[in-house]
Amino acid sequence: MTGKTIFIKRLSTALKLLLILQVFFLLSCKKEAADETDTEKGKIKVGLVFDVGGRGDKSFNDAAYKGLENAKKTLGIDFEVIDPGDGADRESALRLLASKPDINLVFGIGFIFSEDITRVAKDFPQKKFACVDYTVTSPENIPANLTALVFKEEEGSFLVGCIAGLVTKTNTVGFIGGMESALIKKFETGFEKGAKYVNPAITVLKGYVGVTGDGFKNPGKAQEIALSQYSMKADIIYHASGLSGLGLFEAARDKKKLAIGVDLDQYYEAPGFILTSMVKKVDEVVLETIKDLAENQFKGGVKSLGLKDNGVDYVYDDNNKNLIDSGIHRRVEEIKGKIISGEIVISNL
Repeated sequence: MTGKTIFIKRLSTALKLLLILQVFFLLSCKKEAADETDTEKGKIKVGLVFDVGGRGDKSFNDAAYKGLENAKKTLGIDFEVIDPGDGADRESALRLLASKPDINLVFGIGFIFSEDITRVAKDFPQKKFACVDYTVTSPENIPANLTALVFKEEEGSFLVGCIAGLVTKTNTVGFIGGMESALIKKFETGFEKGAKYVNPAITVLKGYVGVTGDGFKNPGKAQEIALSQYSMKADIIYHASGLSGLGLFEAARDKKKLAIGVDLDQYYEAPGFILTSMVKKVDEVVLETIKDLAENQFKGGVKSLGLKDNGVDYVYDDNNKNLIDSGIHRRVEEIKGKIISGEIVISNL
């Protein structure tokens, strides 16, 4: 055998070996790609339909969106949102999200969704649903794949009412609601009871932006109500009106009076004029609901969250403690403890 023949044979063997290595490499890459695809298929995806006022209300809807962002950051989920807008069919938006094969959980944000999301949940039993501020009328009729998330707004409102009753210098405070409804009446009643608990002689002025969902997205009307209440000696006004609350803050700045925010800490909407905010932990509840799904702990039925569950609270921090002296803060904390322990039952007052 010549040296040339030996060289050719060795070269042929080397080429075969290289070809085998290439095939092995390609198969390995294909497996890695398949593994990545399988991971993607297993990723949780959440759908969410906003309430009246939509994203950017700097209140209720933005709190829900913050919960989605936190879930994406901490749990690695994907999400898709729909902002129905004026006159939109919210049930259709829920059905659109529920019909998508890759969406595992659908949220409806706001009590307006209660009936619609119940129907849709029954039609899509393989999907999970959650409704923030669900109106509970017949708990037994809530399907097993729907969790009804409700808050004890009257407890948080009671505490900011106590703060208003102790801070006021005119002995007159105000309340502005968005849509006149059973839910918003909980804010109003809690606030009034809190103010009168610490200051029996106080006057509480009340006004509503409207009787439909549009009441949550009319800052101009809320501003008119606020200016009227300020002119009637109110020096502090609490709102539960979503996007409309921005009108209150404009009036507070204009008249150099105080306002109380809602849902989120709204200090930065009118720095120096926000006495406190009654916060509903909507963002945390959205995150926890998604986490329950990820850990196979999701449960249907009613989930009620109050002070004891850290579902509601009030803001006291470096931004507003110059408006609430330490003595008032201590007293409000004592009252908070009594509500949690059951010594104070707001519905009995």
